[in-house]
Amino acid sequence: MGWREGAIRATLFVDPQSWWLDAGVGFAVGGLLVGLWRVSRGRLASARELERQLAELLGPLGRHEIVALALLSGFAEELFFRGAVQGAWGWFPATVLFTLLHTGPGSAFRAWTVFAGVAGLALAGLMLWRGNLLAPILAHVVVNVVNLDQLVRGSDPEPSEAA
Repeated sequence: MGWREGAIRATLFVDPQSWWLDAGVGFAVGGLLVGLWRVSRGRLASARELERQLAELLGPLGRHEIVALALLSGFAEELFFRGAVQGAWGWFPATVLFTLLHTGPGSAFRAWTVFAGVAGLALAGLMLWRGNLLAPILAHVVVNVVNLDQLVRGSDPEPSEAA
């Protein structure tokens, strides 16, 4: 990848031969992660409390602000965690650092930290498998767009019945 030579190469971001596969995999993994969060928030009071706290911190956002924030954060975090940290130190340190930096005060943030750990593993796996950042970036952006939109809309799901 481009980081070893001191230059960031375009191939770190996309493989021109298989960009369509990377994009499809990225969207699919993003959708799976969104589904996992939806299940979590339906079953865990701490996840719903986290959403309440984050929505309060965010305040109102327009659709364009949601998309811009999701694109910026998804791109920047993946460039740092998967492009730089994973490229230099490997997938495990990158995933641990990603998880630790997705923490916050109080027990409600534990759900976010656990979810970030699972997402970090999935994103690291995408980078290992596909060899470029397109799939991890798209998956991360999908998660951020959907979850930010959910926070702004503010519908509170009812807890699921235990099976």
